[in-house]
Amino acid sequence: MVQAKKITLYVVVVFVLYTIINSPERAADLVQVGFEGISSAAQGVGDFMTELVN
Repeated sequence: MVQAKKITLYVVVVFVLYTIINSPERAADLVQVGFEGISSAAQGVGDFMTELVN
């Protein structure tokens, strides 16, 4: 089981590096989308907590 996790991790790392080297603009777009998603999720949690307090 541990070997499968290591192999999966290596495959993911190689894929990420290949994507960054092969298409840096696309990789930057994906990172931006990810950060926008995290930002909107955090804002939603903040709005929810504000409504709970009020």
